Amino acid sequence: MQKVNPLNLLLAIFFPPLGALLQVGLSAHFFLNILLTLCGVLPGVIHAVWLVLKNK
Repeated sequence: MQKVNPLNLLLAIFFPPLGALLQVGLSAHFFLNILLTLCGVLPGVIHAVWLVLKNK
């Protein structure tokens, strides 16, 4: 099991698009996270935390 970067995890919780960007770069997951965050903060946070924990 790989270690989780605590900075990415904190950014994923408090500013989901930035956490997703640092984890996956400019990919479809990043743009999906922006869309989810615009629909509501909680879906964006869940998606960003999932990206960080899965080490995508």
